Amino acid sequence: MSVDAYSRPEPSFHSELTLVGRGTPMGELLRRYWHPVGLTSDAGEIPKMVRVLGEDLVLFRDRAGRAGLLYPRCAHRGASLYYGRTEERGLRCCYHGWLFDVEGRCLEQPFVTNRGSASVVRQPAYPVQERYGLIFAYLGPPAKRPLLPRYNLLEQLAPGEHIEADDTSIGSGGPALVPCNWLQHFENVMDPYHVAVLHSSFSGVQFTEQMRLVPQVRFENAPYGVRSIQLRDLGGGRVHHRVTETVLPTIRAVANPRAEHGGPCAQLGWVLPLDDTSFRIYSAGRVRSPGELGKGRSRFNGKTWFELTPEEHQRMPGDYEAQVGQGAITFHSEEHLVSTDRGIAMLRTMLKRQVETVAQGGDPVGVAFEGGSDLVELAAGTEVRESAGVDQH
Repeated sequence: MSVDAYSRPEPSFHSELTLVGRGTPMGELLRRYWHPVGLTSDAGEIPKMVRVLGEDLVLFRDRAGRAGLLYPRCAHRGASLYYGRTEERGLRCCYHGWLFDVEGRCLEQPFVTNRGSASVVRQPAYPVQERYGLIFAYLGPPAKRPLLPRYNLLEQLAPGEHIEADDTSIGSGGPALVPCNWLQHFENVMDPYHVAVLHSSFSGVQFTEQMRLVPQVRFENAPYGVRSIQLRDLGGGRVHHRVTETVLPTIRAVANPRAEHGGPCAQLGWVLPLDDTSFRIYSAGRVRSPGELGKGRSRFNGKTWFELTPEEHQRMPGDYEAQVGQGAITFHSEEHLVSTDRGIAMLRTMLKRQVETVAQGGDPVGVAFEGGSDLVELAAGTEVRESAGVDQH
């Protein structure tokens, strides 16, 4: 029986998973974690506007080297601190010269005669910390602020390795600012089956030959999220063993699919929701040479994503087209999930449970507080193993 498009039901999406503003279920969950809001180099003497979880903020670095993240409207008369001037002790408003430090304390009020008035004024500010070449901010309730995590994959450096960070687009290429909901990309990490179609047969081989093979996959809940264990039979008693992980709330741990040799995952990517309908990715990884992290983007008939014509984008789509093409926020009511989508269903279920935990006053998975461990141990990586045959279990 054919489906009458005219009579189709009004579509809808899971707002509790996709909307990220303050007061929304997912927005409150996301605000219980640290998020990268820029590269270390993004905080300089010239203030920079950044958008994070639907909030517009000003990122800067005072001349003493401290990074700060402030609400942009000056607490005096509302002028934008984007036009402020950085000084040794903080950021000075261009309108009347009020000076605020990186924690939002008002240090000076030129010409004001009210004694002590500066001490009672606070510019709204969020705490920031720097690690792995990134600036992380915590946008949640101060009493629930967790430790900023460390990750075994970025802490255990081999001789000659160092950490590099970047903010390039999704792996197959595209603009750094991606115009669709963050979950459309994040849950793609739990979709290993699309590799054999989108990145192999449909748009040409973009990864290694072994990644063309359709894997046998096992999905499982992990301490910090959901992981997939993928087995690709290479023949001759050899199997390509690959583990990918989603780490709540937004981290993707995916080993380089273009790497011929195995080993632990060398790169983590944070999928940062800018608002409900756009995101960007900040990455940090182990490298041996400068610029290595951003190399190896997909090629489409020898061309980069930006070199393709509109027709070539249509004929050779990548992740960008597949995910942005779902719309600003995909209609979940129109999906038909099947067995290959089990990992996506598990990830959504885990996110829903953490949303409920926070709504009930609890702490979400993966956060640690003073006295606990800030180290997150992940198993993501690839290796070729000897095996008598590929097994699902």
